Formats: sequence, C-alpha cells, structure tokens
Amino acid sequence: MNNTQQNLKELHDSYKRSLLTEKRWIRFYQVLIFITFFVTWEFSSRLKVINPLIFSSPSKVGNLFIQKIGDGTLLSNLGITVFETVLGFIIGTLLGTVLAAILWWSPFLSKVLDPYLVILNAMPKVALGPILIVALGTGFTSIIAMGAIISVIITTIVVYTAFKEVDPNYLKVLQTFGATRQQCFKEAILPASFPTIISTLKVNVGLSWVGVIVGEFLVSAKGLGYMIIYGFQVFNFTLVLLSLLLIAVCATIMYQLVELLEKKLIRQ
Repeated sequence: MNNTQQNLKELHDSYKRSLLTEKRWIRFYQVLIFITFFVTWEFSSRLKVINPLIFSSPSKVGNLFIQKIGDGTLLSNLGITVFETVLGFIIGTLLGTVLAAILWWSPFLSKVLDPYLVILNAMPKVALGPILIVALGTGFTSIIAMGAIISVIITTIVVYTAFKEVDPNYLKVLQTFGATRQQCFKEAILPASFPTIISTLKVNVGLSWVGVIVGEFLVSAKGLGYMIIYGFQVFNFTLVLLSLLLIAVCATIMYQLVELLEKKLIRQ
C-alpha cells in the first residue's frame, strides 16, 4: 500500500513538473515572438524594407510615447477611452445577461422575440452610430452606448442558449423538493452557465473596444479613437500606431482580468 501511494505521489509530482516546464516554454516562445516582432519591425524600418513614413518604427513610437506622457495628453486621452470602454463593457454584459434571464423566465416571450434577436444580431451595430449620436448627443453617453450596444445582443443570445441547455434533471430534482422558478434559476441555471458567461465576457472585451473606438471616430474630440483619426488627418502614422498599441495593451489587461475572474468563480 505504501509503495502504491509512493508511486502515485511520484507520478503526480512528475505530472506537475511537466506542466510547469510546458508553461515555461510557452512563456518563453511568447516573449520570443514579441521581441522578434519589434526587432524585425525596427530594422525593417531603418533599412527601408518597409515604408518608415507609413509604418514608423518602435523607437519612434517609444519616443512619441515619452513625449505624450510628458505633456499629459496621452494619459488624459487614454483615461477617457478606458473609462468609456469599461462602462460600455459592464453595461452591455449586464444588460445582455438580464435580457437572457427574462427570456428564460418567459418561454412565450422568447418565442415572440427570437426572430427579432436574430435580425438585430445580423445587423452591423456600427451602422447605428449616427443614429445614437443624433438621439443621445455628441457626449460620453453616445460613445458608451455604442460600446454597450455592440455586445448586448450577442450576449443575450449566447447566455440565453446556455440557460436553455442546462440539464433539465437538475431542475426536476429542485422542483421535487418544492423549489420555485426563482430558486431554480439561482441554484441551478445561473451557476451552471458561469463558464458560458465568462466566455462571453472575453468576447465582449474586444467588442466593447471596437464600439467605443468607432464612437470616438464619429464624435469625440478626445480619446484614443480621436488620436487615431487626428493622426490620419495630419499624416502622423506614429501617433496612429502608438494609439493602436495602447489599445492592444489595455484590451490584453482587461482580458487577463476576466481570466482572473474565471479562476475565482469556476476553478476553485
């Protein structure tokens, strides 16, 4: 018995070491690809393999970053866009989840609204930008609404589908003990759908950034979207690339935060 336990422990330790080794190699290659990309970009620009006016270079982007940090304009624009994106992300996800819960609660309503959800999901949300601007004005409200509306319908559809696909046997057991529909939702439907909700959050990170940046393209005089448009107008592609890199970094941070939430809720 002791030998068996010892063998199992050794196998377990070996498995953990292999996972750790694999994780280190994955991180190594990720860093290697990152460094290779920027080194290749820098030398390609200096040797004029690529057009340095259009594609700029990491060194020029870095110098501009320091310059913009120094004059305070970068943090101001970055803060505005991050605020709008986070708020749009939260509103879109919460509203979509609430709508999904309402549809699950009322099968009749879900049957009535199902074709309209399909149509709204197929509609390009970016095309609603001008309408939102006219309806809500040219301030933060229309931009935040753009960030929310671009993800709310897909969130509703995906989460509602997850609610419907929960094993009905769970509900039958609860109903056998006299559970109400509200208790069934709280104790079975919602917890079982957490993985799908988290996956939707990950998708909504990118969608929210798209919505907000498009909104800033249309109306804003501040933010990273405005910096991109302004950079194109004055032919300053270094400013455009700096804005795009900042968007990539911020979106990555938001994605990592969602993964931390996933570990806390699901992988305990």
